[in-house]
Amino acid sequence: MSFVSRIVPSALLVTALLAVGGCASNQDGIAVGGTGAASETPSAPVAPSSEAPTPDPVVTPTPTPTPEGFDKTKKSIDNPASSWVVVNKLRPLDPADYAADDLVSVPVPYQNPPILRKRASDAVVEMFDAFTDETGLEMQSQSAYRSYSAQVRVYNGWVSSLGKKAADLTSARPGFSEHQTGLAIDINAKPTECTLKACFGDTKQGKWLAKNAWEYGFILRYPEDATDITGYEYEPWHYRFVGLDLAEEMHDTGTETLEEFFDLPAAPDYK
Repeated sequence: MSFVSRIVPSALLVTALLAVGGCASNQDGIAVGGTGAASETPSAPVAPSSEAPTPDPVVTPTPTPTPEGFDKTKKSIDNPASSWVVVNKLRPLDPADYAADDLVSVPVPYQNPPILRKRASDAVVEMFDAFTDETGLEMQSQSAYRSYSAQVRVYNGWVSSLGKKAADLTSARPGFSEHQTGLAIDINAKPTECTLKACFGDTKQGKWLAKNAWEYGFILRYPEDATDITGYEYEPWHYRFVGLDLAEEMHDTGTETLEEFFDLPAAPDYK
């Protein structure tokens, strides 16, 4: 490029600036024109920085939390006061003569006056009422809470009539009984039908319980074909209160026994 070609564009630019509004700018940045009035003073120029520009921070999206699985540690399975306590032939109550401090009388029909812990009692009443409302029939309690001393009498009675080996398939030894927790109830039809027999599972009461008891916080504790896990024969009359959340989870996952749900060893016999 020649010297002339470099000069011409510059001259044209100056001419254009003078032609616009008839004003130019002095070295202090104050515009002066034909009227002599000053315009707003612009900010002083900022010296260029030698430092590299700071990059914008990287924003990491917060991950959407995923639903957590059922918390099996939410309640104790060892504490006899817990509604999740697991009692079987390998897991005796501690202490062996444990007695709950919130036992109440259960206001339902019965063969023997039923006593349970308060939450279990309320659930039994609600469940019995629902069955009657739905079917027009009735259920009654055959047996509920038993103290350590009462379990001694019951177990010894079975031993006397059946022998020790057969008794251990039907009745828990003292200190190993769910009835002692105040959370278990043996249920019968009213009027009585198939009392404490496997055929209770074929009664209208037995079938309704098997289908609906979980909605009231109960599980069938000794299901059919699970003797090698629970240590007891099929008892379609024996229901155990575990609370709504655990009963629902066991129902939804199709898990029948507490031993399987909590990944515990099978308890077919005493040590």
